Amino acid sequence: MTTALVPGSVDPPTLGHIDVVKRCASIFDRVVVAVVRNPSKDPLFTSDERRVMLEEHCTWPGVEVDTFDGLLVDFATVVDANVIVKGLRAMTDFDHELQVAQMNRHLSGIVTMFVATKPELGYLSSSLVKEVARFGGNLAGLVPESVAAALVRRFES
Repeated sequence: MTTALVPGSVDPPTLGHIDVVKRCASIFDRVVVAVVRNPSKDPLFTSDERRVMLEEHCTWPGVEVDTFDGLLVDFATVVDANVIVKGLRAMTDFDHELQVAQMNRHLSGIVTMFVATKPELGYLSSSLVKEVARFGGNLAGLVPESVAAALVRRFES
């Protein structure tokens, strides 16, 4: 059985994140989506809120959603992952993610695969989505409706 680990902060989950998980679900026997609890970031949603959002929209067979903190390679060992999968939007993503992939390979031997995002979703980032939501912009086509509703509620409070 091949297990893919798809990590990220996903704050909030976008249609781009969900598309990468869907494509992984068609390739790998098991996909673990790992929501990072990153203490160096100030997330809009808690890791548990992000996990619930992803569970609602990543319902393909073999897909699980979990949260973790610490080193990704340690979590990969816990879930018995064979490969880490990272979505890439642009070359700037690649520059950073390649360095992380090489460090993860150095630390544990685990391989990272990169999945290019669909061109029509390539401009999406959680940061941009939060900015659109903060100023009351249209979130259609950026995030699932339930995530859009959660963003609106968060910025109203």
